[in-house]
Amino acid sequence: MGFELPELEYAYDALEPNIDAETMELHHSKHHAGYTAKLNAAIEGTEMDAMGIEELMVEKFDNAAVRNNGGGYWNHSLFWSTMSPNGGGEPNGSLRSAIDDSFGSFESMKEEFSKAAMTRFGSGWAWLCVDNGGLSICSTPNQDNPLMTGAGIPILGIDVWEHAYYKSYGPGRANYIQAWWNVVDWGTVAENFESAL
Repeated sequence: MGFELPELEYAYDALEPNIDAETMELHHSKHHAGYTAKLNAAIEGTEMDAMGIEELMVEKFDNAAVRNNGGGYWNHSLFWSTMSPNGGGEPNGSLRSAIDDSFGSFESMKEEFSKAAMTRFGSGWAWLCVDNGGLSICSTPNQDNPLMTGAGIPILGIDVWEHAYYKSYGPGRANYIQAWWNVVDWGTVAENFESAL
């Protein structure tokens, strides 16, 4: 069956100045495309070829090729979908209520999420997850994600691999994280939240 590289809903330059066009193009057309191709090569001709990506994350994450490349495929697919040139601001509705219930306030959630992203040693991700009906924050190394460990269902994630920000921000991961909040698509995150309940 195989997986296809998802098309972006916006142009590579649409998230500027927060994320530059060159980074977006390389990140999507090279890095994400590479994970997609290697995942397809790993599952071709096996029983995994008929499995969906979430099923692979849960059932086959002990397979190194699936863990690394399937994780890269799934993580980036979520990443692109939760950003928008019309992003930023704050969530509302049931997602906002859940954030307030779980973290006390939106600003407290942002602080905890940003800390998880900043303190992830080396390459990896930070996540906002639905966990037992509430929300939780965690980080994972490399291309791992919480689906692999049962730590919740991610509804928002930030890529803190250097290829996600180094061209614009150099070693300034904190500046990248701060800018990224300006492109978060809270409408899509809210849809992810409702789907994960």
